[in-house]
Amino acid sequence: MLNFKLLISLYFHTIRYLKPRQIYYRIWFKIWKPHIQKSKAPNIRKFKKKFNLPIKKKISLLDEDKFYFLNKSFYLSNVGWDETDDNISKLWRYNQHYFDDLNAFDSFKRKKWHDKLIKNWIYQNKLARGVGWESYPTSLRIVNWIKWHFSGNKLSESCIYSLALQARWLSKRIEWHILGNHLFSNAKALIFLGVFFSSKESDNWLKKGLKIINEELDEQVLDDGGNFERSPMYHAIFLEDLLDLINISLYSSNIIAKNDVNKWIKVSANMLRWSQTMVHPDGEIAFFNDASIGVAPNLNELKIYANYLGINYSSSTFDKLTNLSISGYIRYNSNEAVALIDVAPIGPNYLVGHAHADTLSFELSLFGQRFFVNSGTSEYKVSSVRQYERSTKSHNSVSINNENSSEVWRGFRVARRAYPFDLNTSNSENFVSISCSHDGYKRLTGKPIHRRTWQFYKSSLIINDMINGLFKNAFAYFHLHPQISIKKNRINKIHLKMPNDQEIILNIKIGKYIIKESYYSAEFGKRIETKCIKIELDRKKGSRIEISW
Repeated sequence: MLNFKLLISLYFHTIRYLKPRQIYYRIWFKIWKPHIQKSKAPNIRKFKKKFNLPIKKKISLLDEDKFYFLNKSFYLSNVGWDETDDNISKLWRYNQHYFDDLNAFDSFKRKKWHDKLIKNWIYQNKLARGVGWESYPTSLRIVNWIKWHFSGNKLSESCIYSLALQARWLSKRIEWHILGNHLFSNAKALIFLGVFFSSKESDNWLKKGLKIINEELDEQVLDDGGNFERSPMYHAIFLEDLLDLINISLYSSNIIAKNDVNKWIKVSANMLRWSQTMVHPDGEIAFFNDASIGVAPNLNELKIYANYLGINYSSSTFDKLTNLSISGYIRYNSNEAVALIDVAPIGPNYLVGHAHADTLSFELSLFGQRFFVNSGTSEYKVSSVRQYERSTKSHNSVSINNENSSEVWRGFRVARRAYPFDLNTSNSENFVSISCSHDGYKRLTGKPIHRRTWQFYKSSLIINDMINGLFKNAFAYFHLHPQISIKKNRINKIHLKMPNDQEIILNIKIGKYIIKESYYSAEFGKRIETKCIKIELDRKKGSRIEISW
């Protein structure tokens, strides 16, 4: 239980970063329920062109009654659409209302199930009631229903009427209190609706959606192509949304202005280049902030989709050092090693719900295999698991006085946060050095500052951690991928074995260490046991490790 003084501090340092619009609309959402016209649905447009198939989702409807999301399955007949159940997270419920399976692999084989499921949803989910009518799942469901229709299926009259009601509701429940990816998804749905229907009403949805999209592209996509939330997973989700918008603009030629489409194409190409920089050799994303495999499309799926839409972008050939200086990530690349390094702010100050206390953390792959990993994200509900997964201790970084570098709390909140500074890089033929500091612990007594240096050589990496200022204790955490095994453990030397039998030697040059239990969450709903090397920093010398391969 948090003490009252700390709670006041957390609320103050959380709220003070919000935009006035967010505070206003948070109150507005609570007290105002819009009146929704129940007049008949507008006419729908007819198109002769063939719709480009979007990225296929994973199969999530196992039979006509059984859903499978986030590595958990439940029967609709047992859990319904909105009933309270301690075993079912809100995120699982959200997925239930998305209707991703309409556009999943082999969806045509499940068309009868889909027809029945849509009919059941309309009957069971009364207008503006329950989780399914929250703006975010409503936005995703609208898009999925329209994609399904454009892909050769046919929505019934009752489905089209329901879609019109959902559109009228969503247009008055735009998530201005959240902003970010939620707002972008709301606007995307309005554009899909404006293309699907043909009326003055739907023209207004289209106009509103286009205005938001074009404003938010300038806000949410940084000049180096990164999404401003600094989550590789949400970056990929956002990029898929943008590709979907390009797709529907090509399908509905001349409804959306060419200047808008050209802008979207340019931004998507830049985002693809960023994505290529931020993946491991296995082709999957790094785990910075909220990130998990299997939620967003992977790089290969995004590239195939972009090529299908005729988007030209330059495929990356990496130098030893690639600095995404605007978003704040660095890639080191050699024949045997890839390191992805976080020297970024945790996100835009007014939107840090998906942020982790991971400043100056990094991930390392050796010989194509992940070696050091951040712990990942396994759940979204307010819990001790969620708090741990957002903590500094669950990342390859340094915790001072058992505190987090940024004050993550209450599931999706952050109070005082770390800001990196004094970044220096050096790149020569045989040596690459990266060093950076952050001020996240300056709030503590003694005002300590953490500085980390990575020094890359041909077959080794040296990591130095130093603390400037007074502190009680400081520990560096290095989490091993579950497939890395400990072969020998000596006084200051650990012999580690890769799955392809290469031996890696980890020398602890400065600092006392222990090997502790940890876990790795590559996917939601799944935690795999692994090991973590925890090193206590010397008060004067800090810590120093050398990884040799």
